[in-house]
Amino acid sequence: MLPEVKTPVKKLEHYQKLITKSQHAEIKNLAKDLKGLKVNLINSTPRGGGVAEILKSLVPLMKGVGLKAKWYTIPGREDFFKITKEMQADIWVVHDPQPAGVIQFLPRFHPSVCRLHIDLTSPNKEVWDFVSGYLEMYDRVIVSSKAFIKPETEREAVVFAPAIDPLATKNQPMDLKNAKHILKSFGIDSSKPLITQVSRFDPWKNPLDVIKIYRLVKKKFPGLQLAMVGFFLAQDDPEGMKVFKRVEKEAKKDPDIFLFADINLLGGLQVDTFVNAAQAVSNAILQNSVREGFGLTVSEAMWKGKAVVGGPAEGIKLQIKDGVNGFITKNPQQAAEKIVRLIKNPALAKKLGRKAHQTVKNNFLMPRLLKDYLKLFKQLNSAPQTNVYGGAEDVMSIFTCY
Repeated sequence: MLPEVKTPVKKLEHYQKLITKSQHAEIKNLAKDLKGLKVNLINSTPRGGGVAEILKSLVPLMKGVGLKAKWYTIPGREDFFKITKEMQADIWVVHDPQPAGVIQFLPRFHPSVCRLHIDLTSPNKEVWDFVSGYLEMYDRVIVSSKAFIKPETEREAVVFAPAIDPLATKNQPMDLKNAKHILKSFGIDSSKPLITQVSRFDPWKNPLDVIKIYRLVKKKFPGLQLAMVGFFLAQDDPEGMKVFKRVEKEAKKDPDIFLFADINLLGGLQVDTFVNAAQAVSNAILQNSVREGFGLTVSEAMWKGKAVVGGPAEGIKLQIKDGVNGFITKNPQQAAEKIVRLIKNPALAKKLGRKAHQTVKNNFLMPRLLKDYLKLFKQLNSAPQTNVYGGAEDVMSIFTCY
């Protein structure tokens, strides 16, 4: 038996104040036709990384609207392929390129879906040529942006973005006094301006340029502080420590740069609580990515009413409309200029933050993601499917691998 990640049931009604009556009714109507649907989701780890973050909220919500959803973590390679042959499933959903090749081992009598979370604007040609061969075998390929659709996947492409859970600890309203107290315990002085980037230490997150931006802004605000929050939670990030060491070396002599990578630094404090506090206190939030499939941390900060200064990555541009609910910048100089503007003009920061919050409320909350999946499930389940053993199944199993 696969190791199961135990999840509670979360009712859609818990989100009732955050969605419209028509949205609530549409989701309920979709779920009614799919009641009892067997949904088994499998990924590599129960924590760390955006996929696990999403499943942590999506699975309970699926259960809450009547699906029989279970979340499992993936076993070793040989065990996995043995299990897939033994388990009956009507639909398979595989997340990201790493396990895309499992399509070769899945029964071809049933539709299969690959959900790609990565930035595909300019993939490595050699890698893409290899992966796209597998993707063409899927019935659907879900991407977050039209810009990620490639000729090889155009026929199968479905576009919908990820989403955040507004009821999660990191996205709950936090008392500013409490947030400042938390940061003070880690040496951050809330009476001085603070900019923060929350993301793992990864080359595509451009962390060394974050320090460049900070130093440019510091010329205008000598007391400026920088928090870089990227706790090592994911088990599939071998390059992260190397990047962190380079950042640590660059930041070493500056007492106003605070690096948060070792989870043990938090003691008994939850990561989500710390992230919430850092975002709540910050004068501006950075997400300086050059490549980004979406960037959940952008939506998280926007949901808190923060103006985010983002890099030019397509996933960030899905969320930020330059000058309307935040800023999109192309280099450290532009980013520094926007941050200086936000610190000097709190009224502007507040105005952009209000629009940012509304953007997330309208587009990037978990009930909307649930609705998109239900629509896809209904479409794929509209015609009777014949399983690998012969007969017709009246349930659908969704296997999500990361």
